[in-house]
Order: sequence, then C-alpha cells, then structure tokens
Amino acid sequence: MRGWFTLTLGLLAVVTGAVWTVQGLGYVSDSVMTGQRVWAVLGPALAAVGLGLLWRGMRSRRGG
Repeated sequence: MRGWFTLTLGLLAVVTGAVWTVQGLGYVSDSVMTGQRVWAVLGPALAAVGLGLLWRGMRSRRGG
C-alpha cells in the first residue's frame, strides 16, 4: 500500500488543476470561476504540485 495515498492525492490535484485552468481561461460556461484570471494561474500551479506528488508516489512504490 506504500505510495497509494500520495498517488491518489497527486492525481486528484492534477485533474482539479486542469479543470481550474480550463474554467479560468473561459472554456467552461455556467460557472462562477469562468473567465477569472486567478483560476487560470492557480490551476497550473496545483497541477504542478500534483505532478510532484505523482512523482513522489511512484518513487516510494518502487522503493527508491
């Protein structure tokens, strides 16, 4: 079970960051976040954190 929590959290962060980015850029309608620049900035930042967590989770599962 080593690394599963980190992998799950990382995947959730990447997906959430991608959704925030798309909403911030205005590609998703009917949302209070649509077209708001702050989400277009925070989204990629969260996705980058998620990628870091995925990398860390993969390393811990390999035992390295």
